[in-house]
Amino acid sequence: MSPSIRMPKINEDNRRWWTLGAMCFALFMIMLDNTVVNVALPSIQRGLHASTSSLEWTVNAYTLTFAVTLVTGGRLGDLFGRRRMFLFGVIVFGTSSFLIGLAQSDIWLIAFRAVQGVGSGFMMPATLSIITNTFPARERGRAIGTWAGVSAMALAIGPVVGGLLVQEVSWQSIFFLNVPVAIAAIAVTLLAARESRDETAIREVDVPGVVTLTIALGALVLGLIQSNEWGWSSARVLGLFALALLSLAAFVAIEHSRRAPMVDFGVFRSRSFFGANVVAFIVSFAMFAMFFFLALYMQDVLRYTPLQAGIRFLPSTAMIMIVAPIAGRLADSIGPRPLMTGGLILVSFAMFWMTGITTHSGYGFLSVSFVVMGLGMGFVMSPMSTAAMNSVEVTKAGVASGILSMVRMVGSTFGVAVLGAIIATLGRERLTTLLPHLSTGQHARLVDALGSGASGAGLPARVQTAMSQTYVYALSNALYVAGGLALLGALLAWVLVAARVHAEEPAPDRMPVSAPVPDTRG
Repeated sequence: MSPSIRMPKINEDNRRWWTLGAMCFALFMIMLDNTVVNVALPSIQRGLHASTSSLEWTVNAYTLTFAVTLVTGGRLGDLFGRRRMFLFGVIVFGTSSFLIGLAQSDIWLIAFRAVQGVGSGFMMPATLSIITNTFPARERGRAIGTWAGVSAMALAIGPVVGGLLVQEVSWQSIFFLNVPVAIAAIAVTLLAARESRDETAIREVDVPGVVTLTIALGALVLGLIQSNEWGWSSARVLGLFALALLSLAAFVAIEHSRRAPMVDFGVFRSRSFFGANVVAFIVSFAMFAMFFFLALYMQDVLRYTPLQAGIRFLPSTAMIMIVAPIAGRLADSIGPRPLMTGGLILVSFAMFWMTGITTHSGYGFLSVSFVVMGLGMGFVMSPMSTAAMNSVEVTKAGVASGILSMVRMVGSTFGVAVLGAIIATLGRERLTTLLPHLSTGQHARLVDALGSGASGAGLPARVQTAMSQTYVYALSNALYVAGGLALLGALLAWVLVAARVHAEEPAPDRMPVSAPVPDTRG
């Protein structure tokens, strides 16, 4: 090696910041992947001759495995080492990304997207639990704010990077991009991050708990994903919801009888932890529902291209990038409650503002909501995570992070499903009024198309106009529900979350409990 090239020196003063960098690398990879895949779907369809159903499962397979492994991944990190589980997740994610890039069929693609979701399920809770164990409570908000800002940055540049790579290189390149990022995350983690785990826990995997929770979450998420396609009252959807409820009841019963339960329900005795999870559900519900259906509105009603629509969301993600680190530092000094409450009020305002959309809304009108939405989200995200992680002992950081991540995932899935159902219900009534001459079957097909934002392309001009008007009418009314829920979230944040949430630092005689596991890397 040339004497002029020096490896970065990691010492006790900067080790925690290098560790934060590695966690941010991994989070960036997860969030970027969530956005670039959507941009690439049309190219994937052409390249692999995939059906519409296969494209849907390219997204759904990842969502399912991601959701059901979050809590398990977090708990296994507490038991066997958070760094170890994090590295396992990164290796699985990076390897599956490489294999997806080599896919020769849609079945191959879907299978490794499911494997990729497992990798994310181990990585995501580990990033937050490692940060919690690395940083003292007085600096935790600042670190989590940086973590949240990186998440927003990935969401912001995802559509742009994805669009350019798909357009200039190939759809495979968006998956190959994950490989060098994964290698960098592994290298920095091995150099900087110390191993930690819950030394008070019995080293025993709660297999019945893992199985019942996996079935419960899998059935719930699958039911939500398919609810608008199969119908909320269909036997399949109701059967999935019933299976989820029964499995969840079995999980709770099993956990109370286990010597080493996967989830210690004692964490929910903390009102702040419970409140932070309620806020996580609500804010994810509102944010993902708004972004999903407004993306369809901009493309199918206002006729923006996918790249143009993605660029127009930048004010939201840019505001989150800027505000989240600031909010994290403020949470350390004034507490997370006022920031979460104020942020949710801003989110609610953004929703209510957007109810004024028309079939010809200008970007000036839309940008007001996007800026306010980003500002509100920035004030909620990192204080919410700080409140959750500071309200539990650091020994339980893995499972606590897994629960928080799982609640956010379920909240986002609920948001898209519920607003989709509202749009379909209101759209059915509106289309009957605007197009009375069509048959019941024709109305049903148009209503089904509304759920995907379809504006009647290829149909007579009158039908296209009616579809656009109907979608705008239904979406604007559905946004009242999201706005009202965000306002309720602001009230619950103020009532449930403590004014100041401080983590219980281990007493000197208990330091071995949460002290790092000796580094055996040699």
